[in-house]
Amino acid sequence: MLCSSDEIRTTLRDHLAWWGLKHFSSDRDYFAWQRQRLSSEDLKRLAFHADQKRQGDRRDEIAFYDLAAQPKIYPVLYSQRYEYYEEIGVRTTAHLGHAKNVLDFGCGIGVLTIFYARLFPEKNFVGIDRSSASVVVAQEKADKLGLRNLRFECVDVETQSLSGSYDLVVATHALVQAEQDLGLPSQSWRTFERGGNPSQQLSFEQRTGLAIRLDRLCRALDSSGCMIVNEKTRQLARRVPFQRALANRGLQLAERPALIRYRTVEEEVEDGPFYLLRKGSQDTTAWDELPEEDGLQGFSQDAIPTAPAEPEGPLYENHQLSAQAAWEQLKDREVTREMTWEGPDGRQLHVERGSSRGLAYLYCANTFDQRQLVIVEQARSAMLDAYYQEIVDDMS
Repeated sequence: MLCSSDEIRTTLRDHLAWWGLKHFSSDRDYFAWQRQRLSSEDLKRLAFHADQKRQGDRRDEIAFYDLAAQPKIYPVLYSQRYEYYEEIGVRTTAHLGHAKNVLDFGCGIGVLTIFYARLFPEKNFVGIDRSSASVVVAQEKADKLGLRNLRFECVDVETQSLSGSYDLVVATHALVQAEQDLGLPSQSWRTFERGGNPSQQLSFEQRTGLAIRLDRLCRALDSSGCMIVNEKTRQLARRVPFQRALANRGLQLAERPALIRYRTVEEEVEDGPFYLLRKGSQDTTAWDELPEEDGLQGFSQDAIPTAPAEPEGPLYENHQLSAQAAWEQLKDREVTREMTWEGPDGRQLHVERGSSRGLAYLYCANTFDQRQLVIVEQARSAMLDAYYQEIVDDMS
């Protein structure tokens, strides 16, 4: 039995190598390897189906993952997710100890499901996915290892119910597929707080497919079971309605959520949070709907330099959530121009040009938690005027 995270990680790396996955830290090296392994026609098909997946419906998504399951394609494609598999695999393994019957929802080709089953032969695992080609690959790999505690099923929970009962359900990157969905807007551009409008919450759950997926998983979960969840919901506008969907179904935090960071080759990814949830528990951690701290706290106007660090650069620039706190702390603020655009769905975008103690500033804020504050010397205020006008033109 593996005890430490380092031991689990080492074993997982061996497992990923068995799948033919490789770890890359350079885009140049990865894409050179990709071109060696895949033909130009393969790459065109992948690009086409990836674009269809982003723009289309569930059928386009299934078609993409059916293609991705081809033996010559999946080692190349999923090598981009190498560090994702490491982070999620290590964290999930640490929480499998007390479970007996485990459901891995959206298991794909079974990379991590098979890893868990290999580590815990005394537990029963079921992996489900709506890509039939992925399920075939997963079952073939499990059979090759002689795993008797694992089976895979092709199930689309949007059209089919789940069978069986589980004391642990694992769902990672499978509940909220609509990455382009901005989420739930705040009450105004001035705040990060969300109201309690049930119709807005329901709309988010339905258009992202979260409602039906989560409802069916909860029915398959034992009355005192646990759920491990990690989705692309790092942004507050997506995190808040996602957490509310979990809480509304009786799922409570068993521990403080962990933020996930990894790379897809060279690109830094801030993912998660990683949730450990318990059904029907009284001893729980409180849900947090506050903005994430971005490391740029503690703004002091007196500390703004008198000259830019780079030629033609600003004296101060902040594109993080803390830009709002910095804007609020500007002393003797005088607004010279401002405009607030409001869409038919209630979303807002505010842009403001002004001055503060001899300095010129531009501030932007919207109801999807984007903030920006730029400060320059008054002598260079014309650059902010031009920037202001660009934003106003785009709002028109």
